[in-house]
Amino acid sequence: MLRSIAGLIKPTGGTIRIGGVPVTRTPDNLAVVFQDYSRSLFPWMSVADNVALPLRRRGMNAKQRRQAAAEALEQVGLAGAEGKYPWELSGGMQQRASIARALAYRPSLMLMDEPFGSVDAQTREDLEDLVLRVRGTHNMTILLITHDIDESVYVGDRVVVLSKAPATVVKELRVDLPAPREQIATREHPAFVHLRAEVGRLVRGRVNEAAGTR
Repeated sequence: MLRSIAGLIKPTGGTIRIGGVPVTRTPDNLAVVFQDYSRSLFPWMSVADNVALPLRRRGMNAKQRRQAAAEALEQVGLAGAEGKYPWELSGGMQQRASIARALAYRPSLMLMDEPFGSVDAQTREDLEDLVLRVRGTHNMTILLITHDIDESVYVGDRVVVLSKAPATVVKELRVDLPAPREQIATREHPAFVHLRAEVGRLVRGRVNEAAGTR
């Protein structure tokens, strides 16, 4: 699905539109954050150069690219790491750098493909909170793919549960939780508990249905 939205492959049916415009190629206003951060950053380039790389498409000169990269790195908590190389960073820091690269591009749509699936639990929570801050300070839509039920409710405004392939929408749920969201307080809130249970039932029903067709 993400590859179709990004214009990398054609959908087998229907039309994908962003802002009402059909997607026929990779949109200029789109950025992607991948799950495998170790392969999405170039190891021979500094963190700042990795973040600034796509800005050439924006027509920025070298000074503008450096400034935009520095601002994005500061937003994700990596100020001072501009001169380091990806292999000198922890996994969580590498993923922060990947998010900074997307932010520096200033997209209107950010696609996140299970971005926290390869980090430890504490780092995952930190990165979830980073996504919430990004959502609160940038005028963009974020489409985040996850298999983690708690995460979908915690970071989302809407949760869309998909069936097994060929994917169809099982149900779309709106998330209405008190702001600001906080890892412990939000997860203990009755609305969170209710939504998490509902999403869980939908996912389990989808899995059981798939198992019954084997």
